[in-house]
Amino acid sequence: MMQTGVQLLTGFLLILPFSANFAELDAAMRAVYLVTVVCSIGATVLLIGPVTLHRILFRRHKMRTLVTMGHLYAIVGTLLLGIALSGVATIIFDTVAGRTMAWLAGGCSLLTLVVFWYLLPLRHRGPADPY
Repeated sequence: MMQTGVQLLTGFLLILPFSANFAELDAAMRAVYLVTVVCSIGATVLLIGPVTLHRILFRRHKMRTLVTMGHLYAIVGTLLLGIALSGVATIIFDTVAGRTMAWLAGGCSLLTLVVFWYLLPLRHRGPADPY
């Protein structure tokens, strides 16, 4: 599900410069846009990467490598996705509500993602369950 969402986000971001109002973005929002695009493309690569890893490594009995690399890809991919989502919030709020609200929305988005995607899960991370 996350793979589809990040692909749609990336596609939307890639066509944005070809819209009529894109030229109205100032230098700061263009920089936010470019960072957002880079993070979204990176997230797409990393969140889809485990599919390729599985295809290449599975029949080679490289399960430990597959799981370790897939885990790393997912962690870094979600981090990049969070930054991209915060960038999108910043750009949208800048357009609709102004610069101050844009920075506030982007910061709140990033903080919320860090709390729910990383801090809360890490808080509940204890010893491994015996399986």
